[in-house]
Amino acid sequence: MKLPGKPNRLFRTPPLTRVRIIIALAIAVIADGLQFLLGPFGWAFVDQAIDVLAMGLTSWAVGFHWLFLPTFIVEFIPLTDMLPTWTACTIAVMALRKREQRAIPPPQPIVEI
Repeated sequence: MKLPGKPNRLFRTPPLTRVRIIIALAIAVIADGLQFLLGPFGWAFVDQAIDVLAMGLTSWAVGFHWLFLPTFIVEFIPLTDMLPTWTACTIAVMALRKREQRAIPPPQPIVEI
């Protein structure tokens, strides 16, 4: 059974390109850097806003992956938001996506007679 058009587009994994990889890594590094710099000030709402933006933007760049959810939850634990969790998770997701793309052969054109 195929999903209707809009939900199908939301869960479709975009192909990894060099530009998408650079964008996703830049988002993750910036989010981790901001959290590291702002962490000692204790601005909880700013940290959570950074996490929401990081998850949304990295999901947009490389497609949603289940590994983003534990990373998002771990960021709510005090002092763990100082670790580069978004960068590590983004690298892991990209490695898994690369492996998936190599394993799946390219689609063959359908010829109707």
